[in-house]
Amino acid sequence: MERRDFLKKSIKAGLLSSAAISFGGISNLFSFPNNSQNSKFDLVAIRGGEPDAMFDKAISSLGGMKSFVKKGQKVVVKPNIGWDVSPDRGANTNPALVRRIIEHCFEAGAKDVFVFDNTCDNWKRSYSNSGIEKAVRDAGGKIVSGASESYYQKVDVKSGKRLTSTTVHELILESDVFINVPVLKHHSSANITSAMKNLMGIVWDRGYWHRNDLHQCIADFTTFRKPDLNIVDAYFVMKRNGPRGVSKEDLVTLKSQLIAKDIVAIDAAAAKLFGVEPDSIKHIKIANDMEIGNMNLDQLSINRLTM
Repeated sequence: MERRDFLKKSIKAGLLSSAAISFGGISNLFSFPNNSQNSKFDLVAIRGGEPDAMFDKAISSLGGMKSFVKKGQKVVVKPNIGWDVSPDRGANTNPALVRRIIEHCFEAGAKDVFVFDNTCDNWKRSYSNSGIEKAVRDAGGKIVSGASESYYQKVDVKSGKRLTSTTVHELILESDVFINVPVLKHHSSANITSAMKNLMGIVWDRGYWHRNDLHQCIADFTTFRKPDLNIVDAYFVMKRNGPRGVSKEDLVTLKSQLIAKDIVAIDAAAAKLFGVEPDSIKHIKIANDMEIGNMNLDQLSINRLTM
């Protein structure tokens, strides 16, 4: 094959031509018809728009945010804000998505919407340079630090096998609704990071997880409190050098988003979108076997949307 023809086909397949990163997940997830003709969808997969517009359309197909947030409730939105980098680097959740989620929560009648993360880089710089601090304030939400151990309370993880106790940010323990908003990307230890892995940002001692079977701990903690809603940002997807990334050359632009209540199902869909089989990601397989959720996408009602 001529090199010129190869590059053309690569671009059509969703590759980042300047870095020659292969990416087959977009066709794997979106190439099949919807699994259901009714409105009772287990998962929504949408592509082709901007983060806020995709969320508007996707949440509508699940009955709107009022299906998850009731009048007067206290909501916590947990994006990935771990890294001191700009939004176009794909290391953190897209701020436009975070803003729109908060706006929907208030439209549904939420009393307060709080946002936080236990960041890896300096929390003040990560909050600011990710664009998420401004997005939260513009939407009327309250952004809170996760950088002090005093904010965390000890809890028992009764169904955990390796992780039987940990300390969790008090906002998670006090909230009526917990919305989990990870960014999909490569991770050097967990292979990919998505919804389950994002929960490491609500605990204090993440190092324990890394020292004691990371994948099992990820699955164990999911039994403590499942988010009421999971929204995976796959607008910019970091295909290598995660979780922080090195440069924009690590990214593909997919303009995609996933929404589901089932945290295992959404991670299985995220794996497919990333271009790998769900059972090749150890914590997804473990969580499925523990019956935390269902990774078998062919058993789910999936609404696939294109803008």
